[in-house]
Amino acid sequence: MPACTASTSLQTHAQNWLLPDGVADVLFKDAQKQESLRDALLFVLTAHGYRLVSPPLIEYTETLLGGANEDLKRQTFKIVDQLTGRTMGVRADITPQITRIDAQHGTGVARYCYIGQVLKTLPNGLFGLRTPLQLGAEIFGVGDVGVELSLLELITALTDEIGMSRRDLHVDVGHVAIFERLTQLHGLDEAACEQLMALYNKKDLPALQAFCADMLDGADFLVLAKHNLAQDATPDANNLLVKLSKKAQNDQIIIDAAKDLATLGAHIRALGMTVSVDVTELSGYHYHTGIVFNVYLNQSSTTQTQPLVRGGRFCATVGRQASGFSMDINRLLEFVELQEDTIIVVDFEDLANSTETQKEDLTTQIKTLQDEGCVVIKPLSADDRPAQIDGVLHLDDADGWAVRLVGDD
Repeated sequence: MPACTASTSLQTHAQNWLLPDGVADVLFKDAQKQESLRDALLFVLTAHGYRLVSPPLIEYTETLLGGANEDLKRQTFKIVDQLTGRTMGVRADITPQITRIDAQHGTGVARYCYIGQVLKTLPNGLFGLRTPLQLGAEIFGVGDVGVELSLLELITALTDEIGMSRRDLHVDVGHVAIFERLTQLHGLDEAACEQLMALYNKKDLPALQAFCADMLDGADFLVLAKHNLAQDATPDANNLLVKLSKKAQNDQIIIDAAKDLATLGAHIRALGMTVSVDVTELSGYHYHTGIVFNVYLNQSSTTQTQPLVRGGRFCATVGRQASGFSMDINRLLEFVELQEDTIIVVDFEDLANSTETQKEDLTTQIKTLQDEGCVVIKPLSADDRPAQIDGVLHLDDADGWAVRLVGDD
């Protein structure tokens, strides 16, 4: 048999087999963990009544990005359909696809869950992936705080399933309707709104104080930046309301939003997680319509700094509210422990010298061991043997095929 040779061209390319920034292989044990997580988490979601859907990886941009905000549009790779010449997008988020599915098939209160690869033009965070494996759940047809209470319960059920402690989870909640209503009450134009949101995002309190000092009723916007619900505080709508102007205190939309935050905060604490309130969390301001929440891993347990879960309420179609969350399950790989495999190798010499009847018996024995959870390898050569094994399946003259454990005489 001729030796395997490689061309000079292939050798040259092999030296340049580099993946783009933010793109990585998921290998070996991590790949097994990923599949284990997929199965375990989908079991929880479907057991809670969420129907599994699997949208396509690509769609025409008219449908994929029809109601998308500018951030999602920037995150979406565009390609040209060679069949029609129309522009298609590779999904950077699955939620818009669920909105389309609900518009076509949803009635009443509808629950959906999904898991699939997405592709982003830019990573989230310094070391984020551009190809996260996104898992999510969405509820359509309800627009009150009960939806978010249910979703937070679902998140704890998911983390409970993989053995994570609820004490390791911190939830930061906000409500975009408060900022939106204040801008309406005080007559802010779009430029002022964008400037305020930029200052909130930078957490630049001195610049914010200077900006608000030059505004009529600017004190209300400064209150939003200074207000938060500490982890050890008792959630209370008045914590926020009493700090606002009389005009804001008497506005029903702001009153209802503050009560929603208090209700959600108390529920999160009852579930065993820590909570904080940040009503200046406006990263999804042009998309979200109410409560928003991010779930973080407490720094005592991990070096991850980006939110593990992002969620919030949005308007799906005219008159139909929805709320949901999504996460990259690759972020959970470090919390999954796999059961160690028992690896058994068939003795190559015994295999080569066995009769047809003995080979048939070997097939039966391998199947039995594999059904019991063992990994059994039939070697293709004398050198085909993993570095670490637990036993050798050899041919015993008296008993046929039998396993001799490594270390046994």
